[in-house]
Amino acid sequence: MNHGLCPSLEQIKSDCLVIGLFDDTHITELPIKPAMQALTAHLKTRLIEPGDTIYHSDDQHAHELLLIHCGEKQAFTPSVLKDHLYKVAALITTQRLHSATLFFPQLSTHTPDWQIEQMILHFEAKTYQFLDLKTQKNHPHALKSLEWFLPGATEAAVQTAQTIAASIRYTRNLANLPANICTPTYMAKQAQILDAEWDSITTKIMNKDAIEKLNMGAFLAVAKGSTEPPQFIQIKYQGPGVGAEPPIVLIGKGITFDSGGISLKPAEFMEEMKFDMAGAASVLGTLQACATLKLPINVIGLLACAENMPSGGATKPGDVVTSMAGLTVEITNTDAEGRLVLADALHYAKQFNPKFVVDIATLTGAMVIALGYITTGFMSNDQELSEKMAAAGEHSQEKVWRMPLDPAYQDMLNSPIADMLNAPVGRVAGAITAACFLSRFAESFRWAHLDIAGTGWVSGKDRCATGRPVALLVQLLRDLAAENAN
Repeated sequence: MNHGLCPSLEQIKSDCLVIGLFDDTHITELPIKPAMQALTAHLKTRLIEPGDTIYHSDDQHAHELLLIHCGEKQAFTPSVLKDHLYKVAALITTQRLHSATLFFPQLSTHTPDWQIEQMILHFEAKTYQFLDLKTQKNHPHALKSLEWFLPGATEAAVQTAQTIAASIRYTRNLANLPANICTPTYMAKQAQILDAEWDSITTKIMNKDAIEKLNMGAFLAVAKGSTEPPQFIQIKYQGPGVGAEPPIVLIGKGITFDSGGISLKPAEFMEEMKFDMAGAASVLGTLQACATLKLPINVIGLLACAENMPSGGATKPGDVVTSMAGLTVEITNTDAEGRLVLADALHYAKQFNPKFVVDIATLTGAMVIALGYITTGFMSNDQELSEKMAAAGEHSQEKVWRMPLDPAYQDMLNSPIADMLNAPVGRVAGAITAACFLSRFAESFRWAHLDIAGTGWVSGKDRCATGRPVALLVQLLRDLAAENAN
């Protein structure tokens, strides 16, 4: 969808004008024509409660107007704005409009540029559709372009928002693909496509033989049961003017289908396990955004891609494998596979002397129980990185919450025959012990672990990837790039 700024509401060329009104909005102060002020004042009397809408269509003059009640000015927060934008997006797409002009009140707590970015991202999120595999394409909405009237907002902010929105859409499209299309090999091809599109991106694909030569025994243990070959993908973004500066490393869990292996998952909702590569998809989307925005920063993405399937050759509960770090792991639960592929990827990251490392994974159902589908839980071994992550979450409105990583939890991973278990007995502190497992492979660098099991996709009948945490990661990198510039 195309987005732009509207310099004036005197001459509206779009199909519909959308106006958000406070309780005490003085209609005569709105920057619209006097004739429209009279109509707006009349329609406003029908808006009683916050969130109420009224739609007016004048066929004679081909003019349409949508008003939405934004409540009281002091209660107009970013979350309220988001709710109202979602409602407007649903209404104007239902009306089959091709274009619209939107005029919402300014937030008192944020800059116009921040607000325009958020409004565009929210609107794009609400109007997203994945129709690639439908043969009857009679469902797409007709909306093609939006103009935003927000004094003080800049075209640069609009372009940045469109770039981030495009990368989120790319991530969602990739994660929404079924596992018979989006295989580890397909993921590798996506990285190669980004390499071909951008001079600033270079890609290295490591197949099963290369993975074996790296002694990634934990990674290979996950892939053993599938006929789909694993792929370990290294994709590097070289920012302009930063030379050999140590990179940020982003590691994405890329289990393109997770049956649970021998520790087979229940049949119900297993089709959603195609989303188990959402972390890897978000890394690709983030690197695409870095290249488009030309961020002056170096970033390396590592994608550990495999299928976790049961077969005669699959890893069995009780097997012991040796990780790339040389640590032995007793695999008590083959459905705790994400931490195994991430462990070898974390050790591989050491060679880059990274500024810091962030892994992104749909890792544990325990995180869903802890925080639901709204907030992404994270753990970290570094206070400063945790503060940066929280700040990026607040700015991007992709909220995060730091979970504990106390040493006392490590005892739950003790194995009687190996260096560690991949999953402790019982279900207590499942998200924390998973992060504790990963922390053993991240001791030599600053590290954060994002568990997006609850936020990476929407479950149920209308299952769909969300594209999280691309906006969060891009903001984290934008903040770091701004620090470097200063």
